Amino acid sequence: METPHQDTNDRPPCLSQSLIHMRTSESPAPSCVSMKSDQSMGQPPQFKDRHPSPGRSLIQIKRPVTSCVSMKSDASIGHPPMFRDGHHSNGHSVLQGTRDRKEQKIITDREHGNDSDAMKVQENFKLNMKQKFQCLNEVITNQETPTLLSEIYTELCITEGDSGEVNNEHEVRQIEAALRRTATKDTPIKCNDIFKPLSDQNKPIRTVLTKGVAGIGKTVSVQKFILDWTEGKANQDVHFIFPLPFRELNLMKYQKLSLVDLLHTRFKEIKEMEISRSHKVLFIFDGLDECRLTLDFQSAVRLDDVTQSSSVKVLLTNLIKGNLLPSALIWITSRPAAADQIPSECVDRLTEVRGFSDPQKEEYFGKRIRDQSLTDRIITHLKTSRSLYIMCHIPVFCWISATVLERMLGEAESGETPKTLTQMYTHFLIIQTKIMREKYVKKQKTDEEILLKLGRLAFQQLMKGKLIFCVKDLRECGINIKEASVYSGVCTQIFRSVKDLRECGIDVKEASVYSGVCTQIFREESGLHQSKVYCFVHLGIQEHLAALYVHLTFMTQKKNVLKQSLSSKLRSFRRKEITISDVHKSAVDQTLQSKNGHLDLFLRFLLGLSLESNRTLIQELVTQTGSSSHSQEETVQYIKKKISENPSAEKSINLFHCLNELDDRSLVEEVQQYLQSDSLNQRTLSSSQWSAVVFVLLTSGDDLDKFVLQKYNRSDDVLLKLLPVVAESRSADLSSCNLTKKSCAALTSVLSSESSSLRELNLAYNKLGDSGVKLLSAGLENPLCKLETLRLSGCNITDAGCSALTSALKSNLSHLRELHLSYNHLRDSGVKLLSAVLENPLCNLETLGLYNCNITDEGCAALTSALKSNPSHMRELNLSYNKLEDSGVKLLSAVLENPLCKLETLWLRVCSITDEGCAALTSALKSNLSHLRVLDLSENKLGDSGVKLLSAVLENPLCKLETL
Repeated sequence: METPHQDTNDRPPCLSQSLIHMRTSESPAPSCVSMKSDQSMGQPPQFKDRHPSPGRSLIQIKRPVTSCVSMKSDASIGHPPMFRDGHHSNGHSVLQGTRDRKEQKIITDREHGNDSDAMKVQENFKLNMKQKFQCLNEVITNQETPTLLSEIYTELCITEGDSGEVNNEHEVRQIEAALRRTATKDTPIKCNDIFKPLSDQNKPIRTVLTKGVAGIGKTVSVQKFILDWTEGKANQDVHFIFPLPFRELNLMKYQKLSLVDLLHTRFKEIKEMEISRSHKVLFIFDGLDECRLTLDFQSAVRLDDVTQSSSVKVLLTNLIKGNLLPSALIWITSRPAAADQIPSECVDRLTEVRGFSDPQKEEYFGKRIRDQSLTDRIITHLKTSRSLYIMCHIPVFCWISATVLERMLGEAESGETPKTLTQMYTHFLIIQTKIMREKYVKKQKTDEEILLKLGRLAFQQLMKGKLIFCVKDLRECGINIKEASVYSGVCTQIFRSVKDLRECGIDVKEASVYSGVCTQIFREESGLHQSKVYCFVHLGIQEHLAALYVHLTFMTQKKNVLKQSLSSKLRSFRRKEITISDVHKSAVDQTLQSKNGHLDLFLRFLLGLSLESNRTLIQELVTQTGSSSHSQEETVQYIKKKISENPSAEKSINLFHCLNELDDRSLVEEVQQYLQSDSLNQRTLSSSQWSAVVFVLLTSGDDLDKFVLQKYNRSDDVLLKLLPVVAESRSADLSSCNLTKKSCAALTSVLSSESSSLRELNLAYNKLGDSGVKLLSAGLENPLCKLETLRLSGCNITDAGCSALTSALKSNLSHLRELHLSYNHLRDSGVKLLSAVLENPLCNLETLGLYNCNITDEGCAALTSALKSNPSHMRELNLSYNKLEDSGVKLLSAVLENPLCKLETLWLRVCSITDEGCAALTSALKSNLSHLRVLDLSENKLGDSGVKLLSAVLENPLCKLETL
């Protein structure tokens, strides 16, 4: 079936080009699965050599003449070849020294021939893989000038990911959070280094799980990774890479086969080779969220033989667990909601693809547009709309924006340049429709008819939470798919209770020629099923079409399909005429009831389509019949009422986005004036205004590096209202704000959140007490907590609070770098508890503030003992205003003279030190001069004799002291 040609400039940055995404390959299409249009971008990783497990050589040419020669790679040079029986050659004779030179020469020639043949197979394999992956996986099959991946590829933000609870929020919410997290100082990972341990990690990495929302950059990362390997640019210690998308593996759900059979079926180039363990291979399983194989990692079924047959799910679990080919590397990609299907103990590294940073967005548009002047205008325009610029975090939305704005700003099209999401997606739909009209004069049915049917499909499946559509789902909307082969028993397991109806009459042939709107995903492989699967390029496309369907159904039929979708029982026998405001109110209510926000973007689109300017735009797509006596103000007031009812921060933020789509910024402008005033902390705001404050702060584009609560009213209640801003800030200064344990309970949720950007928290001089610190400790001990600096000075903490704090730190040691506990009643007992944390080798604390904590030489003894055990991390220690006396300083001096001690700043003001203590201190400094930069001995009884001792240290050329 032919699909229309589309210009090179009308393709996405990653995998697809139409609204309904087509994946083509030599392998069969998948069964019903969740939507995956992840346009990932990245570079291939470096791998660490791993020890081969006992067994045969990994890849070996089948030869009837001899079976004792293994394929050699560069890595095997200098090592005797491995034979089938496991014995090594001595390098002179293969058969116990009984053969003459002629026999030995024959064997050697065979070895070289085998080696040469194996290399040819590998070269042929790489060549085929390069041909498959060097271009973007285009939807249009007759594309005359496909785009090379290397021409459009842009590096992505990839960081270490966080394990923990699954985030089931709408992916737009996750995107906005991820965008703000890119500003944090988390260590970035190049895709080339995805299997390379960080500098502080020694454990080899075998299995990597990479997560990220749809369209964020996972699949093209895989594609670029493989392409670079085929071109010899990276990872040349890997001999073979086997990409096995879950979409393809789903089709083998009911088959029994061995790993060898699986690879020979999928990769025909290696059919003449045997698979075993002595070479390095990488398996890439893309799209875990699409897996329908019910992976059971608790199963006792164990496979360790590559020729042993089993179900595909058993093969996968044994590969991932390391029972089967333990030397093989594994790379799995997944959307966040499905990532927990792989047990954490089976994953050596979890990474997160965060999409484009701001510079990467600009780089992509530069490569995509190539006209620098036009690129600059596009970027400038996008920055004027925060919601558009946030969405450009996703590569696929960058493609949509580039497609639209290149025409609008390049003067190929007329009309107002889109400033909202609704306008952007509507213009995109119009452009794709015009492309279809230019290429296909003869249409089987009208554009309007096709759009309404597609809209119905999008709406019905969105309400069910379905993002991938199988044959039966299309039939439910009346799609005519005579030529499609029906899955046997696969669809019904995913879409239960699907009725075989043909109400809408969409023909697949029409759908697939509707360029940029939909096409079929069709795969065919000998011996496997033939299947068709449909999905929209991105969730936003589906949501826009669903909103268009709801809007047009009201305009043409005066129906509220949202109420009808809830239950037929809701249909009233009264023939009361409904208004568009009634439809909007239904949509608002249902969106607020959604726990994961899956209707957030749909609501924005639906409201935006009701604007007069957008309704005029829609007329380029369909001829609207009927009119609306819609009063926009009625919808605006209803949304403001819902905001005043104080829903969650995420829901409030989406409602403000909705007001933006309705071109109402009254609340936002009012709050912006408030934020610019000099009397921020003297105003009393309503709940709606506080919601607006949060919205403005989170979407203004201003740097959220540091949030200071003192600018506002200093109270627990105000902090609770602004908590979303705290969570998205890197540093939160909440000091001296009359906070109590009530705030600590709320902050615990921030510290325990995977999406939190918070790294520095200042709670100094608040009335927290031990009870508050105990609540806070629950967040600190959570593995998701990445706090690096904690200030709790002057918070009325005793050794009881210190006990809870140190217990939490023992559970989560690796991140905290600074801890300030000055002006608290810790006493020696509290310091002893703290010392148990400091002596742990995993403790990386660099700065410790214990100013005025009632510590004596007894507490100092415990502290110095801990520092002796773990001396290399501490850089700054403040013990001023404690009763250490000479005995305490002598103990401390034993730490300072240790060559491993890296202390740079030492505060000992008012510690009752005499010249005796100074003598011990200077003796230690003589032994270890190179690190100390700051030394404060103010208000001690050193006398002239102590200063003379200190002077002997200062005159040493190796002394680096800068402040005394």
